Amino acid sequence: MVKTLSSDLAISVENLTKRYGDLTAVNGISFNVKRGEIFAFLGPNGAGKTTTVEILVGLRKPTSGGATVLGFDIAKDLKEIKKRIGVLPQSFNTYDRLTVKENIEYFAGMFDSRPDVDGLIKLVDLEDKKKEQFRNLSGGLKQRLGIAVALVNDPEVVFLDEPTSGLDPKARHGVWRLIEDLHAKGKTVFLTTHYMEEAEALADRVGIIHNGKIVALDEKDRLIAAHGKKNMLVLRKADQKAVSVIGKLGLKANYDEGDVTINLNDGVAVSDVMQALSAARVSYSELQLKRSSLEDVFLNLTGEELGKEETA
Repeated sequence: MVKTLSSDLAISVENLTKRYGDLTAVNGISFNVKRGEIFAFLGPNGAGKTTTVEILVGLRKPTSGGATVLGFDIAKDLKEIKKRIGVLPQSFNTYDRLTVKENIEYFAGMFDSRPDVDGLIKLVDLEDKKKEQFRNLSGGLKQRLGIAVALVNDPEVVFLDEPTSGLDPKARHGVWRLIEDLHAKGKTVFLTTHYMEEAEALADRVGIIHNGKIVALDEKDRLIAAHGKKNMLVLRKADQKAVSVIGKLGLKANYDEGDVTINLNDGVAVSDVMQALSAARVSYSELQLKRSSLEDVFLNLTGEELGKEETA
C-alpha cells in the first residue's frame, strides 16, 4: 500500500550510492529538500548531480541507500512519484516538426492531464512562438519550452537538470525568471547547476557535491559565512602607509603594485577603516568592496576552482 507523509520535506535521501563497476558516481550521500524551496545541487562535471536526479525520478536504480519524494519510496512507489513531479533533463529535446503548442499538448496527453496550454505558453513567455516548430527555436527558447513540458501535470516538485547550460547570458536570465516564478507559485525546485552565480541568485539552500560526496549543505549565506573568505576592501593606487594605519585597527593589509587589500572582520566596520584612513590623510584613487561568494566556498572546501563553462 502506498504511504503518504505529512511533512515539510519534499525529498529525503539516505546514504544513496551508485556504482558503475569500479566507478562510484554517488558515494553515500544524505540530504533533505524542504517543500516550497529552491534547492541547488552545485558541482562540476562528473560530481554526481545528474546521477542523483536520475535516481530520484526513477531513471536509474541506486546501488544502495534510498530516498523518498513527497513521502513516496523511490524503490516501491515510482508510479505515484511520477504523477507528482516534473523533469527537465539536460539538453532538452523533443519533436522537431511539432510546434510549441503541439509539443505541450502531446506531453499533456502522455500524462492524461488537461493543463491550460495557453497559460503554460504565457508562463514561459512563448506566446509569439506558439506556432513555431521546435527545430526553429533558439537554445534559450527550447529550454523555456522544456520547462513548460515539465509543468503539464501541475507537479509539486520540479527537477531542473542544468537548465541554463550553454545559454547566453540573456537567455540564462530569462530562465532564471521562470524558476523564480515557479518558486512564487509554491513549487519545490531541485536545480542542478555548475554556475556559481546561478546558485547564488536562485537557491534558498545549496548542496555542494564533489567526487560523488556532499562536502557542504546549508543556506547560501551560512555557507559563505562558514567557509568563504572574509570580505575584502581594496584601495586602488593607494599610499603605502595605509598598511600601517590599517594594522593599528587589528586588520591585515597587503600592498601590491600600488593597491592595498584589507581583510575585514566582524569586529571592524568599513566606516572605521575609512575614518582611520581619512584621519591619517591616506590617499587612494578608488575603493572597492569585494564580498565572499560561493566560488570562495567551493575553492576552500575542494581546493579546486569550478569552471564557469563546464557541463555537468
